[in-house]
Amino acid sequence: MERDLTRRQLLAGLAGGGAVLGGGRAVDNVLLGYDRFTGTNLVRQDLDPLVSAELRPSGTDVATVDGYRIEHRDGRFSLVGGDGRDDASDGDDSSGDGSDDEADEGRGDDVLATVSSTDDPTAAADVDREYDLEDGPLEQLVADIGALESGDVRFVYDSYPAFFEFVREHESRPYTVAALRGYRTADPDRIEAFSGADPADPEAVAEGLVDGFREYSSYDIPRYVAGSVEDNVILGAYDLRQHFESDTDYEAIVAGENTGLFCYELTRRSVDALQAVHPLEQTVPVVGGYVKDTRHKHVYTILTSVVDVDGETVIPVTFLDYTHSTAYDDLRVRWVMGEGLDAYDRRHRATSIDWYQFA
Repeated sequence: MERDLTRRQLLAGLAGGGAVLGGGRAVDNVLLGYDRFTGTNLVRQDLDPLVSAELRPSGTDVATVDGYRIEHRDGRFSLVGGDGRDDASDGDDSSGDGSDDEADEGRGDDVLATVSSTDDPTAAADVDREYDLEDGPLEQLVADIGALESGDVRFVYDSYPAFFEFVREHESRPYTVAALRGYRTADPDRIEAFSGADPADPEAVAEGLVDGFREYSSYDIPRYVAGSVEDNVILGAYDLRQHFESDTDYEAIVAGENTGLFCYELTRRSVDALQAVHPLEQTVPVVGGYVKDTRHKHVYTILTSVVDVDGETVIPVTFLDYTHSTAYDDLRVRWVMGEGLDAYDRRHRATSIDWYQFA
């Protein structure tokens, strides 16, 4: 007969069961497979196919610019007359895009022009000029999304400090980033309080989240140990993780109602924070997603942007790991497990990459 277990009983019992982590199967799950003896890592992998596989426009509204909305539906970008709203995209909780409510008034919802990602960018530029759209958003979208869809882009991989510096040194493409990004639900004020950083500065937010996760939560080590015992000792005979679950949204974390976060929860919350404001408001416009490493049952964060380099569409990419920065640094095993927040290294690998395009 199945026996009910309390959290206290599990914590007592897992101390003994956790010893298995020093054994072969758990060590294999955590430490091996990064090309020490067999396997691979981010530095060696051909990442272009993984990054580009699911990177596409989300289908939400792109932005409101100069009083007009730019919508994306089924591969086509439409310029729509404003209706007095100031929201930039479906599901957004704030515009953050410099929309002008007075300019919006009275323009209605008429589709004024439509361009496709397969069109010549000069046709989109003509529409930009006709409606006096500053910074040429339609030309930017057609050129960049067309290049992405045809595979005519260059991906650049580096550490996160070098990633942000690269974007700052080149012409950023915030409208393209907005098209790729999708939903935005995090409260910017809450993110600023949590991270101690202006949500418009994604590099500062990325670093500030390290302290925020440490202050308000922690890596859920008891749930991790429970899962290791469940997977490696009792082979799934009993659901041990259920005794260690709690709400994981920012409201619960700040209120102290969260007992700890797993890798995929840290990743989701990091992307929420890094996308808290519209790309047009960010010093470096970014798109966040998640990397799955099925070999090690691990999930961590990917950040991309889009820049123009002498007429070439370039997508810089970096990786962040809040599990490493939250748990492994605190446990003083950084030298074994990874290099802190920066995840573009030889202690990470990727099986697949996807993007949080829906709330």
